[in-house]
Amino acid sequence: MTEPINLLEQYGPREAMEYDVVVVGGGPAGLSAAIRLKQLAAEKGQEVSVCVLEKGGEIGAHILSGAVMDPRALNELIPNWKELGAPLNTPVTEDRILFLTEKKAYQTPGFMVPACFENHGNYVISLGNVTRWLGQQAEALGVEIFPGFPAAEILYNENGSVKGVATGNMGVKRDGEPGPEFQLGMELHAKYTLFAEGSRGHLGKQLMAKYDLNKGKDPQSYSIGIKELWEIDPAKHKPGLVIHTTGWPLKNDTYGGSFLYHLENNQVVVGYVIGLSYENPYLSPYEEFQRYKTHPAISTFFEGAKRISYGARAITAGGLQALPKLVFPGGALIGCDAGFLNMSRIKGSHAAIKTGMLAAEAAFGALGEQRQHDELSAFPAAFEASWLHEELHVARNVKPWLSKGLVLGSIMTGIDQMVLRGKAPWTLHRNYGDHECLKPAANYAPIAYPKPDGKLTFDRLSSVFISNTNHAEDQPIHLTLKNNSVPVAVNLAKYAGPEARYCPAGVYEFIKTDGGEDKLQINAQNCVHCKTCDIKDPTQNIVWVTPEGGGGPNYPGM
Repeated sequence: MTEPINLLEQYGPREAMEYDVVVVGGGPAGLSAAIRLKQLAAEKGQEVSVCVLEKGGEIGAHILSGAVMDPRALNELIPNWKELGAPLNTPVTEDRILFLTEKKAYQTPGFMVPACFENHGNYVISLGNVTRWLGQQAEALGVEIFPGFPAAEILYNENGSVKGVATGNMGVKRDGEPGPEFQLGMELHAKYTLFAEGSRGHLGKQLMAKYDLNKGKDPQSYSIGIKELWEIDPAKHKPGLVIHTTGWPLKNDTYGGSFLYHLENNQVVVGYVIGLSYENPYLSPYEEFQRYKTHPAISTFFEGAKRISYGARAITAGGLQALPKLVFPGGALIGCDAGFLNMSRIKGSHAAIKTGMLAAEAAFGALGEQRQHDELSAFPAAFEASWLHEELHVARNVKPWLSKGLVLGSIMTGIDQMVLRGKAPWTLHRNYGDHECLKPAANYAPIAYPKPDGKLTFDRLSSVFISNTNHAEDQPIHLTLKNNSVPVAVNLAKYAGPEARYCPAGVYEFIKTDGGEDKLQINAQNCVHCKTCDIKDPTQNIVWVTPEGGGGPNYPGM
């Protein structure tokens, strides 16, 4: 449980609401599941009650993605999305894949580009805006959506099946005691509960552990994606231009690369993705991103430009080999909570929508049979028979190959995707987690990153400011430590305090106490909910839990 039991004893019992299906998370996966359930109910002339809980202050507030969107799943979910005004306004017009050295850029010839990197027929979008539109479609169908109410606790029936979830208490003070505006959380009971929290879901982690959903699977692999939205000179704007880069500023043994997409309205999104399996504890993904923007082939787009927004998010990238078992008694994992991203295509929104639809169809079928709280076995069966499974199977070896270094990885990815077309008679595996990869700081020299200039490159705090991040000041810190001594005794002593570098929001800093001793200070109010700390902490001592409802970033147009 995330709330002290004495509050329940003092203020309980919690009010409970009953639904056929509760969806945890108002992103593309969760909203698509809710929409599909209501569509099926309308087709059959039946009533199905559906509720969506969203931790952000509004639908789309916490959504962050590149994003280039493949409309295939949306075509299936809402075939007339164009007529309904879905904000897919910018078709991809050109693909460029660049290899960067420190001063030069070399474009990959078209005949050498695998099909998975081609974006003909796709759209450059703001996934946040698409998600807001999906929310409107869901509400029009009768879905009840509760933004600002994070699911903080899983509820179980006596037989061990999932009964539903409880929202977090509101108005709890930093010391855990109820404040003057205290409100007890609410229970939402459902016949089936679908978890669509996004990458490294807080409750999804608990479900995987309780039901051993990762048994026989590869450890999940993650990356961190850091992104900015800019308004640029119209003379430099090319709507639909999609640029990806590899190479500088990362060394060849570190997995990562950039994206730069031209939206409508003279806007571009620029970002950097770095695999969290990196070994050098002095590496800072945030600083690498800032340095990348100074490359001559990239900086030219930002002359006379204005930065509008900033954000960061973990990316679940392990692929088919790392997918957990998708179902458990009483519910299912969908979207990035399970890890359906196609890393080779750098796309996950179409997979999120598709898995939401498949889970909804399985749940609707079970409800029609008067079932509840059992396993929705029709969901994984439908996934394995779907075009999405085939797509992920073709892509399954790309991330493992690219993780072996830029040169070897690029060559082997080309062979895998262009010669073998993803149908190699083998599947590459790994047996370690990202948190196990850091090497002792004694093995490396500190990296001297350039100071930000405030025009093209920026410090963390000015970036967090334009993410509109806010948390109630006196609430309990949602970045919890299993052992308070570990940050100094282990992380600082052995790894030179990597949490101060892998966090893209300035949450963690080591300071000196009045007595001259080292101490980890956690600036939880800066947290943009990227979950990197929960993933990369070498001792897995940091556990991210849901903060008070509505807290976190509020991304406009991201």
